[in-house]
Amino acid sequence: MKGEIAKDNFLKGLNCAQAVVLAFKDELDLPEETIKKLSIGFGGGLARQRLTCGAVSGMSLVLGAIRTDGKDKTSAYALIRSACDEFKAETGSLICAEMLSGEILKDKSAVPEERTPEYYEKRPCADLCALAAEIVEKYIKR
Repeated sequence: MKGEIAKDNFLKGLNCAQAVVLAFKDELDLPEETIKKLSIGFGGGLARQRLTCGAVSGMSLVLGAIRTDGKDKTSAYALIRSACDEFKAETGSLICAEMLSGEILKDKSAVPEERTPEYYEKRPCADLCALAAEIVEKYIKR
């Protein structure tokens, strides 16, 4: 369920991190605009630098907020690493640039591309958002 919400969020124009985090807005008990502000910089692999996938960053943010006390780093890191291991087992990577290909990687600017049908066709991001949210949902239920 959360996976479909995250996917839909991305398809409505949110970046990958925002899409995942906003899928958990009720659990986070934060206003939608606050969630969008907190997660905006993680999109495109950290501000479109194609580093750690924004969906993974969103997944980490939600797990940290919901499943940790904010103090015990060892437990938090173990939890988030486990979730990342699941994501990587499905995708082969946690790195945005490794999951994208071709022309997408030639654009090095900070300016996001216009969201068009072609935009969505050439990248796996909507499905990656769904996967990240599904993993979070599973960890929340544990």
